[in-house]
Amino acid sequence: MTRADALTTGTETADAVVVGAGHNGLVAANLLADQGWSVRVLEASDGPGGATRTEEITAPGYLSDLGSAFHPMGIASPVLQGLDLGSYGLEWSHPHEPLAHVTSDDRGVLLSRDVDVTAASVERFGAGDGDVWRRLADEWQRLADPLMHAFLGPFPPVKEAARTLRTLGGPDALRLARRMLLPAVRFGTEEFRGEGARLLIAGNALHTDLNVTQTASTAFGWLLSMLAQDVGFPVPAGGSGMIAESLAARLRARGGTVECDRPVTRVLVESGRATGVIDAAGGVVRARRAVLADVPAPLLLRDLVGIEHLPARLVDDLARFQWDDAILKVDWALSGPIPWTAPEPRAAGTVHLGGDIADLVDFGADLDAGRMPRNPFMLLGQMTLADPRRSPPGTESVWAYTHLPHDREHTDAELDEQVRRMTALIERHAPGFEGRVVARRVSRPRDLQAHDPSLVRGALMAGTAQLHQMLVFRPTPGLGRPDTPVDGLFFSGATAHPAGAVHGAPGANAARAALARAGRLGRVYAAGIRAGHRLVYGAADERGRVLAGR
Repeated sequence: MTRADALTTGTETADAVVVGAGHNGLVAANLLADQGWSVRVLEASDGPGGATRTEEITAPGYLSDLGSAFHPMGIASPVLQGLDLGSYGLEWSHPHEPLAHVTSDDRGVLLSRDVDVTAASVERFGAGDGDVWRRLADEWQRLADPLMHAFLGPFPPVKEAARTLRTLGGPDALRLARRMLLPAVRFGTEEFRGEGARLLIAGNALHTDLNVTQTASTAFGWLLSMLAQDVGFPVPAGGSGMIAESLAARLRARGGTVECDRPVTRVLVESGRATGVIDAAGGVVRARRAVLADVPAPLLLRDLVGIEHLPARLVDDLARFQWDDAILKVDWALSGPIPWTAPEPRAAGTVHLGGDIADLVDFGADLDAGRMPRNPFMLLGQMTLADPRRSPPGTESVWAYTHLPHDREHTDAELDEQVRRMTALIERHAPGFEGRVVARRVSRPRDLQAHDPSLVRGALMAGTAQLHQMLVFRPTPGLGRPDTPVDGLFFSGATAHPAGAVHGAPGANAARAALARAGRLGRVYAAGIRAGHRLVYGAADERGRVLAGR
């Protein structure tokens, strides 16, 4: 039946409807299709991928990733590994080295997949730091498998936490937990004598919206640093869009559909259960078993569901939801490689620019105060270095982004000045950079949101990674699970545990929850979820009426 037929003859149906064709929504759809479910994915934009899309936006022949670009979590993800996406076109490409950080005095520290190379690089900044780095890398090799499964699996990760405990033993497991809660600056001073290794950890922490003096910033800085050491910072050959394309191809091979240019405007809720969706044209798709939404929680619950279907305490919690930082991104088409003065960034796909530890502390303080950072910290990607297919031979496709305060408006003059600062910072460490610019595209926070409505003011992680909005607090205080208070409706995007990055875990967790709800013990499962929600939100008849205006 075609869509036109459905609109004239009645309602379309499927076992599951997935709202949003971001990579998490597509992962969820694939896992349901693997179990024989009929699945329809409805996407508002003109193509799948969300923040994993690739287009020519600077000059012909130059490919730019519109959102995520380097994917250490993706190549290491047990979820994506289990989908065999290589059979559907996904191929990983590695730069010569994963990452470099350039200091204010134009020295570089290199994070290589060869631990001896990394150790030698950090040793130049502090005697003995190379041995400390080797110790951390050895420890990671013992912990990587249980930790990745614990981080990316359903909450609570009882089985994988037990594996980690057995691997380390109780005393060392306690010390690891302490380490994860440390601010990145504190971890660096406890472990290393020089700034080289400290900057690698701190710079990787800034891939999130955590500043380097905040609790748990070490968890992300250490995790990304060890992943870079272990699996690298690879890119999908041909662009990040290949992740979504391979997921969509796999889904179609199993009978699922992806329908683009079909925005959903409402989730149907009947007798407390999600029963389907309505699109912008008034078309109805009924879901026999589940609705899964790769949409941030505030947009899903307030806009698509409606507060009349939600407990009052949840509505209040949604009013307190914190987005992560806004993002200002610039893409360049260059006539040749960036002419770095330091040798380390010439080999690295990802480059951190923004000075030394004191500069990174100041950067975070500016963001916390709601100021435009005077000295921006930048993440820069040399995409052709990582994947020769990204631009014509001898040229380079480059992007860089920096964080901005989220909860304030940014004037055009402020954004223009910040782009000028970003460009000047590259020029400072690579004299002649501006002379190689063939074309440029600036993506302001509102531009990122216009491309992907889930990127509210350019928030890439669908909500802060600060501890008060992670684990059982993500997206709001609750159970840490993808189940919503509306029966049969599941969070399948980065707004849910375990948050952002391209690893597919939120989608996989949502699919598992939907399968459990529809399974043989589904009534028992639903009763357990309802009991948990009663504990968190109170009586079922306390709806969001009184707090609607917050």
